[in-house]
Amino acid sequence: TYFLTTRILSFISELFVGQQSTSELGGVLRIAQISGQVAEMGIASYVSFLAVLSVNLGLINLFPIPLLDGGHLAYYLFEALRGRPLGPKAQEYGLRFGLVIVVTLFVFVTWNDLVHLKFFEFIAGFFG
Repeated sequence: TYFLTTRILSFISELFVGQQSTSELGGVLRIAQISGQVAEMGIASYVSFLAVLSVNLGLINLFPIPLLDGGHLAYYLFEALRGRPLGPKAQEYGLRFGLVIVVTLFVFVTWNDLVHLKFFEFIAGFFG
């Protein structure tokens, strides 16, 4: 778990500094594709893949983005330091901001998945 966590955090930091391509990010469609490929290699490989996926999703869920668990933890930390909770308006704006981030990321990785699977080329084949 420690090794996977450090690799995932390293990859994310490399994304931000431009050492990794955002085309490497995948969403639900790529997870399904890779799951099928790994399942063909046997049950041990598939269970290992599920463990990697579980650590990855658990780590991402702990990022300090409002709407995710890490965002709630950040609110609790801020409340502990401040001595009182954020106002309802501030929490609402934070959750809206978090929703925008999560939806944008979801759309982006789904787009990456469709490009990776050559979906648009497949559709263009019907018209050209």
